[in-house]
Amino acid sequence: MFDFVFFLNSALLGAALAMDAFSVSLSNGLAEPKMKKGKTFLIAGTFAFFQALMPLIGWTLVHTAVEAFSGFSKAIPYVAFAILSFIGGKMIYDGIKNKTSDGETAILDFKSLSLQGIATSIDALSVGFAISSYSVYGALVAALIISAVTFILCLAALFVGKKIGAKLSGKATVFGGAILILIGVEILIKGILGF
Repeated sequence: MFDFVFFLNSALLGAALAMDAFSVSLSNGLAEPKMKKGKTFLIAGTFAFFQALMPLIGWTLVHTAVEAFSGFSKAIPYVAFAILSFIGGKMIYDGIKNKTSDGETAILDFKSLSLQGIATSIDALSVGFAISSYSVYGALVAALIISAVTFILCLAALFVGKKIGAKLSGKATVFGGAILILIGVEILIKGILGF
């Protein structure tokens, strides 16, 4: 089972799933250009954790409660949209009211980061269907590969966002919040249109 195709498919799946987390990481970097290294790793690690957790939850649901999950899956785009819009709106509000000072204050607390992690990975629940034929060990290995790919991509996005954010100064928080809202809109539209 653990052949080259398995690892390639898991890595490609990880890259596809990580695009929302990548974009949100970019936004976080923009909003907080002086972010410390530890927080950078915490953000990337949080996204990686949720991107691994959600497919495993989906895999478990497929093997235990398929009908209940299929009903919930229709709500996923709306939940992600609501969470990202709320966080993005708060960032825009804080940026306009000048509650941040050029990235020196911590813009992203643990609660908001957790909500971002859930919002950007909730669609990965449906990956449980894609990996439902895997054994429990296969599902765990696939989830770890997805997590590693997400971690690397999010670190890269945070680095780029911090570099750009340092040049945008105080406008970065507003810009980052707008990006979060746009990501939420994109998830909603894709969910409604069935992409």
